[in-house]
Amino acid sequence: MIQMNPLTHFNAAGQAHMVDVGDKPETRRVAVATGHITMLPATFALLQGGNAKKGDVISIARLAAIQGTKQTANLIPLCHPLALTRVNVDFSVDEALSRVDIFVTSETVGRTGVEMEALSGVMAGLLTVYDMLKAVDRGMQIDGVRLLEKQGGKSGHWQADSDDSAPRAPC
Repeated sequence: MIQMNPLTHFNAAGQAHMVDVGDKPETRRVAVATGHITMLPATFALLQGGNAKKGDVISIARLAAIQGTKQTANLIPLCHPLALTRVNVDFSVDEALSRVDIFVTSETVGRTGVEMEALSGVMAGLLTVYDMLKAVDRGMQIDGVRLLEKQGGKSGHWQADSDDSAPRAPC
């Protein structure tokens, strides 16, 4: 049986609060998150051909993912603002599935992890792909958003179980 850790974003009275990380040591922290968007084959062809009306979809989505990591504390109320030291965004495309996968790696040296930043980057990137292509395909579907790996901090290294439906990118 897996033992659950207590929820840290609630105080003894059950009220939401920002976790006190002041006494935690600064360590290098890295997180990798992923997700994908699936679309119609004709939409995928537009994306691949660079013929989308709004421009180069992948390049714009890469910038959006980076910006998404940097805005996490503004979007998620109890996240600490972090000084990111590195953000990397990679895409892979699967023509057979008409699918685009995104991998966001976020890194900092600090007292709290960067998992939420990596996940926010994934969503910003995927939502940008949707935004840029929605004029031709409103049925696109975003799925599989999840944390793949995290390193650093008291809990150390964590890696998601291997899953054939989600390609893996290393930290």
